[in-house]
Amino acid sequence: MKKFLRTFFLCMLTAVTMTVYARAAEDTLKVGLYYGDDALFSANLQNFQGSGYRLGWFDENTRDFVQIGALTQEKISMTAGGTFYVSGGAYSKTRPSRVDAAVGGYHVQLDEEFATFDEAAYVAAQFQEAFPAFINNRHRVRLGCYESQAEASAAAATCETYSWSRPGGGSQRFSGSVVSPSATGVTVTATASSDVLFQFDCSGAKSLGVLPDGGAGKALTWFKGYKWYGGFEYRRSTGGALNVINVVALEDYVKGVLPYEMSPSWPLEALKAQAVCARTYALLQSKHYAGYRFDVCATTDCQVYRGANQANGLTDRAVEETAGVLAIYRGQLAETCYYSSNGGASESSENVWSYPQPYLVGKEDPYEGTIDIPDYSYTIHYTYKELTDLLKKKGHSIGTVTSAYVSKTTPMGNVAELTFRDSAGKTVTVAKEDCRWLLSARSMRFTISGGGGSAGLEGLWTISGGGAAEAFQGGEAYVITPAGIELFQRPAESSGTGVTITGTGYGHGVGMSQYGAKAMAQLGKTYREILSFYFTGITLEGAER
Repeated sequence: MKKFLRTFFLCMLTAVTMTVYARAAEDTLKVGLYYGDDALFSANLQNFQGSGYRLGWFDENTRDFVQIGALTQEKISMTAGGTFYVSGGAYSKTRPSRVDAAVGGYHVQLDEEFATFDEAAYVAAQFQEAFPAFINNRHRVRLGCYESQAEASAAAATCETYSWSRPGGGSQRFSGSVVSPSATGVTVTATASSDVLFQFDCSGAKSLGVLPDGGAGKALTWFKGYKWYGGFEYRRSTGGALNVINVVALEDYVKGVLPYEMSPSWPLEALKAQAVCARTYALLQSKHYAGYRFDVCATTDCQVYRGANQANGLTDRAVEETAGVLAIYRGQLAETCYYSSNGGASESSENVWSYPQPYLVGKEDPYEGTIDIPDYSYTIHYTYKELTDLLKKKGHSIGTVTSAYVSKTTPMGNVAELTFRDSAGKTVTVAKEDCRWLLSARSMRFTISGGGGSAGLEGLWTISGGGAAEAFQGGEAYVITPAGIELFQRPAESSGTGVTITGTGYGHGVGMSQYGAKAMAQLGKTYREILSFYFTGITLEGAER
């Protein structure tokens, strides 16, 4: 039978063999779209540009796509293997009150192994409710989707009726056996139906990959309301839902980041600076790889990526005209951190996080003040009870807070430490970015009034006219604010029931200010000048167009 089928398909059909679509690993990213607690039970795809899908997997090392078969449907759904139910076009693991169809997790699998996907698909087409499958690196045919093993066993007992009429006469009888639901399998169906098109299960050694077919053009695919370039990987934790990963070319990824991290209507040079930041940042990321096997996530935990929906001619041009350009410091990728605005001065990395980087150095920013920035200033009010509750939630041992004040600032005038005192005189000090997170402050650049304390002007630094910074030695101190130069006032004595926080800027303040980049671009600065200002001592390397 095997010999006949192989000869028949070589002569009569164009078989889809394992075809490798090469993509250099360094030019391809794996982006986690849904994973962990957000993993999906079922995920739908729909062609936007192109038609149909290639099935296979993405090589773990090279990121090459290895094709084993193809589907012509416009809409397909990938669902965690096992029994599931169709109701109103949606798939669910638990039986809903209304069931349009049930797709059972038990099947009869023919004992015959097939050389190609096409052979398996051709034989499956000869039977009702049969479909091809790729199981532990073997092409198989499965029949039926039964909710119980008993149903499947009863069907298997009649397997002698599973016969195929061969072209040219004669027939072939098949034997089969029952297979149970798998903890690692994925079922592919025609979307909103119980029509099973394919099953993939390599016991976790490989994950199902789906590569939309763009035909003569470049494929774009709908998923969760967004249009995506590239392919998709469905990585299933044992017994769990599907981690959905977009496998995409680096430059297409940057096109999907740019309009979500910076306004797509901003000046071209600002968009170019953002494109270089996004590209470099993505290549440097690895924190999710060990746990989830992807490079970078699609949220603010990394940088926002939502495919091609918001891209326009200007944002695409910014990516294309900087294609391959990376920020480098002494031969290594630089951490191209960015944020909305710094409120007047950026900050050195060691004053916000735990480590210094020679290119992430705080400096006064003269550019933000040249443009109008929405919500540039902010005010927050806290009662002492609210401050007490916040500290206790964070695990600090403190009584009722009676005063709060900025106890240390950085040479740039940003907050370095906050001190809280309770009614018994006990103090708790919070440092670096924890100051911002604790108070939900928009930036590291704020003051506290009405908080009492005895800090006075301790911990302040001054900047001379020549730019040198040194610890404050006493006397009067002046600060630079959006309103100009003002006398720094000693904190007020504790009074009332709480404090008022007044600040400027939005974000951690390390690296590039996005509004500062916009202001520089409007002043005629190039993206290279923008990046060189915010990242001290870097070089820009790569194939600029």
